[in-house]
Amino acid sequence: MALTLDSAASLLERHHLLREVVHGGEWTRTVDGITDADKAFAAITYDTRSVEPGALLVCKGRFKPEFLDGCDAKGLAAYVAETDMSEHTAAPGLIVDDARKALALLAAEFYGRPQDELTVIGITGTKGKTTTAYFTQAILNAYSGGRCALFSSVDNCLDGRTYEESDLTTPESLDAFRMMREAVSNGMRYLVMEVSSQAYKVHRVYGLTFDVGAFLNISPDHISPIEHPTLEDYLYCKRRIAYNSRALVLNADAAHADLLREDAAAAGIPVTTFRLLADEPADDDARTADVTGVPADAAHDHYRFALDGADLGDYRLHLVGDFNYANALAAIALAHAAGVPADATDALHAMEPTRVSGRMELTEDPATDTHVIVDYAHNYTSVKALLDFVAARYGDRNPYITLVAGSAGNKAYDRRKEIVDAAQARIARFVFTAEDTDTEPYEDICRDMMSNVTNPDVKADVIVDRVQAIADALADARSHPERTDVTLIIGKGHERWIKDLNRHVPYEGDDHVVQRLLDER
Repeated sequence: MALTLDSAASLLERHHLLREVVHGGEWTRTVDGITDADKAFAAITYDTRSVEPGALLVCKGRFKPEFLDGCDAKGLAAYVAETDMSEHTAAPGLIVDDARKALALLAAEFYGRPQDELTVIGITGTKGKTTTAYFTQAILNAYSGGRCALFSSVDNCLDGRTYEESDLTTPESLDAFRMMREAVSNGMRYLVMEVSSQAYKVHRVYGLTFDVGAFLNISPDHISPIEHPTLEDYLYCKRRIAYNSRALVLNADAAHADLLREDAAAAGIPVTTFRLLADEPADDDARTADVTGVPADAAHDHYRFALDGADLGDYRLHLVGDFNYANALAAIALAHAAGVPADATDALHAMEPTRVSGRMELTEDPATDTHVIVDYAHNYTSVKALLDFVAARYGDRNPYITLVAGSAGNKAYDRRKEIVDAAQARIARFVFTAEDTDTEPYEDICRDMMSNVTNPDVKADVIVDRVQAIADALADARSHPERTDVTLIIGKGHERWIKDLNRHVPYEGDDHVVQRLLDER
């Protein structure tokens, strides 16, 4: 059914968002008497630059009334806003309590509720969302013949095979529903999407119910004046997934897992748990979770998985590290909850060769015993997990570990100390460098990180230019062929840009820089 001014007002009224309708200088409760109130909108947008004849404009965020000047000449049909803006347009206005919530509801309706034609899987957590999303998509693609779409912080995929770099972990609601409609038109049956805490904070997924939701883990992150003021607020936003899903997949060992169980009980939805074990469980405690994994060898290079106590066989992932095997368990639980049977072994094993750009990309220079890992680690938990992997893989060789790291500017200030605290007792050298910032100078961020280094035995340098920082670290590693060197380059992964002064400046990408430098002799 097409979205009209009449149906938009009715929808907003049903969700208790509509305050009044403004038209011709009058405030009313209905659209009665407004010409063309039953005419379908030709477009919906939140950007005045894209207004076209017959468009509905949603004025969200830091919208200034003067942005509407000139929109009548473009053919604006109506607007939605949190305040009367009739001094700047003659178009009728739907005045609402929350424009972001309104945008999500209206976008879903404009695009014909594409979520109803998909099995939608949402994944939240501090760490592992992207990898779990890729693993889950690989399983569902194999099971459905390539009919699974993906929204992730790395790429979006709307046809099961073509990947394009994304801008946000979770798209703005209007963009998300537009992309869902495109995915449906491309024949997709499933959609796997990452769900950030900000997606719930600013209502990007308002009104969207996931067929299956996953809560992977929680640790302090994104705590800042412009993100989440407290850990409680951060966790609260992530917990919303339990109240907006038909089933929940839960890491049995996650902090606050009991609270998530209470949430699921309150929401009346079933819970499937997963757990990665250090070794075989005792006979009287064989079923510690619905989906489990135990090491199949001493080096933890592959794991044996089980679902509801039934053996699923051995799995050897391209992505190394115990934490990635935990992500694989989550993916199996999600796919099973979405309808993939336990005996679909070919589909379940489809995640083994999966790669995720910028996640645990290991490159080696055997001539100098240099090992380089590019990873997106950017907080205490992910840096600790990365160093745990290094210890397990290289610990008996007493490696010289260098960490090339920066941190975000203008937000998440606690990360700077967390990264240092996670690493300084376990590495030989820091190289602090540029990452992303709005207006805060890179040099200030690096100095802030340097100020947290208290271990006198660890070296620390600031090289602001990121390419030069990586080059310096690799040159140092390759100049010592007598030792094992592990160089960790974190925070940017595959990203082909660095944010500076609110602009995305082209950047080669850590993975490309490493490969180019290692190819040079």
